[in-house]
Amino acid sequence: MKFLHLRRLFAGFVACCVFALGFASLQAQTEKLSTNYVLTIATERSEAIYRRGDTVAFMAKLLLDQHPVPDAEVQWTISKDGVPPTKSGKLKLTDGTGSVTGQLDEPGFLQCRVTFRSPSGKTVTAVAGAGIDPLQIKPSLPVPADFDAFWTEQKSELAGVPVNPRLTPIPFQQSGVDCFDLQADCVGAPVSGYFAKPAGAAPKSLPIILTVHGAGVRSSSLSGAAGWAKQGFLALDINAHGIPNGRPEPFYTDLANGELRDYRFRGRESRETVYFRGMFLRLVRALDFLTTKPEWDGRTVVVHGSSQGGAQSIVAAGLDARVTFFAAGVPAMCDHTGVAVGRVNGWPKLVPNGPDGKPDPKVLEAARYYDAMNFATRTKAAGILTVGFIDTTCPPTSVYAAYNALAGEKEIFNDPPSVHTVSPKAGQAMRSAILKHVEQMKRSK
Repeated sequence: MKFLHLRRLFAGFVACCVFALGFASLQAQTEKLSTNYVLTIATERSEAIYRRGDTVAFMAKLLLDQHPVPDAEVQWTISKDGVPPTKSGKLKLTDGTGSVTGQLDEPGFLQCRVTFRSPSGKTVTAVAGAGIDPLQIKPSLPVPADFDAFWTEQKSELAGVPVNPRLTPIPFQQSGVDCFDLQADCVGAPVSGYFAKPAGAAPKSLPIILTVHGAGVRSSSLSGAAGWAKQGFLALDINAHGIPNGRPEPFYTDLANGELRDYRFRGRESRETVYFRGMFLRLVRALDFLTTKPEWDGRTVVVHGSSQGGAQSIVAAGLDARVTFFAAGVPAMCDHTGVAVGRVNGWPKLVPNGPDGKPDPKVLEAARYYDAMNFATRTKAAGILTVGFIDTTCPPTSVYAAYNALAGEKEIFNDPPSVHTVSPKAGQAMRSAILKHVEQMKRSK
């Protein structure tokens, strides 16, 4: 009996061991299959601003299910804001953390990209950026000698076209705002937008705000114009292409896939045919319309947009002396010619490289007349720009090239962790700057 009891105890012990081993195996398999990796990287300085020659430390961290990965390796690459020269290597993480360092001996930005490949084959990537004396970034090429003469000629042609505004009342769900669809003649496609104003506004009582669009093909924004009108503005939101407003979504999708496909590269071989010529002239024509309204205070004109709209905001301020303030979020079309000096250029990367690896000379020359950086040199308006340090669409080097070209009162909102987006804080910074400018204009009467 005693022997039988011992056999039973031993069998129970073996069963417990098997269960424990099975559970441990199952747990290991679960951990092995988990793909909840989070990889981050950031500079050791929260503001991510350095001086030439400083050593920039990029701190990487890898978590799995919110716990540090004890033993892992990441690949890293440090570049000059996405272009050569680059350095690459591997970094062993200790308790989920590690650092890699870089330097830049010229004003610009360093970009550090780290990548981890998990045992299951999943790849995770993180990017960080650091500004190196960014306030000293200079234009890649000077403003063309006949820049002003060219645009004076374009505006003269526009002046020969009557505005001929057509306003169609549009119902809006909130009271206190009058809304209209606006069509106004221009060179080429018309100005097409939604115009809104506070109902019953007194003559000479309201500032103007013109809001402009980022890349893509879409209707003007009725809610955008109405929202600013409710805050006491004569507001006009125009679409980028002079196309009809308020159509079903497939209408715009068909245009984007057809007639307006790759519009950003159209006509880039000559300054006379670049697609953005019409877009820029529509900015002036929109202001022609707005400044005739009896409710305008006769003083304050704001232009606001982001990305392609940010470029248009700077361009409007450079083309039209009526603009008193502009707000440009992560602006595109800055420093098109950066490629000529081994520097990154902004969206839409207008200048291609030829078979010899050098920038296409015709496109390079034409692009200079459509560079927001060059328009920045021509405005006396005050303004605010925002910049994301890991923006690969409108890279920070290009944004700072435009910002530094501004001669008037200016500010820039640095957004180190942001990609190509206007973060809530950046958006609030622009809105606050606009409202502050309006109040200053009221007090200076």
